Amino acid sequence: MTKHVLFIVTNAAVIGPHNRKTGFFFAEVAHPFDVLDTAGVAVEFASPAGGWTPYDAYDEKDPAQKRFLGNEAFRRLNHSRKLAEVDAADYDAILIPGGLGPMVDIQRNADVQRAVVRAWSTGKLVSAVCHGPCSLLGVDLGGGTPFVRGKKLTSFSKKEEYDYARDDVPYELEDALRAEGAEYSSASNWEPHVVVDGRLITGQNPASAGPLAKELLTALREQA
Repeated sequence: MTKHVLFIVTNAAVIGPHNRKTGFFFAEVAHPFDVLDTAGVAVEFASPAGGWTPYDAYDEKDPAQKRFLGNEAFRRLNHSRKLAEVDAADYDAILIPGGLGPMVDIQRNADVQRAVVRAWSTGKLVSAVCHGPCSLLGVDLGGGTPFVRGKKLTSFSKKEEYDYARDDVPYELEDALRAEGAEYSSASNWEPHVVVDGRLITGQNPASAGPLAKELLTALREQA
């Protein structure tokens, strides 16, 4: 039986006081797509506004990125479904890729939060990489307790942000996740690091996107 994964992707093209160009980090969609598509998993795309999804940091020397740019899935991504019109429970998993864009329109977005709650409460997998875990902030499953409290996870680290976009992001994602009670961990800067805590799968940075997808694929195959 074919498994289905919903990528929830940013529509934000700029961020911060200096109007830094942004979007989703290309590798963080291309690498997971490559892993999942090769395994026969169906991937669909949604975004807060629907339609166009700007991207950042495309690397033509990366075969997976080059394949994705030429794939019909990339065209579908740029005609993404509006998230409010999608039921996350129709999918076996959701995946929120990073880039700086999510810090504009994914974090604390009501439709994104509803999708996380809907996926989680119906027994599905929730995954996010790099700045994508900002999607988990403010999520409440109904009892007033933050979704991330007591959960083991990772995201783009404060140390990495200092060398990347400290002057452009509205807050430190690592600090925000810790403040809501997450059991946060990270590896050295730009090194792969994936944390699996039950149905929650998170990756630290772009190098973690492919490894995260492999963990997600394993979990999908283990689903009933």
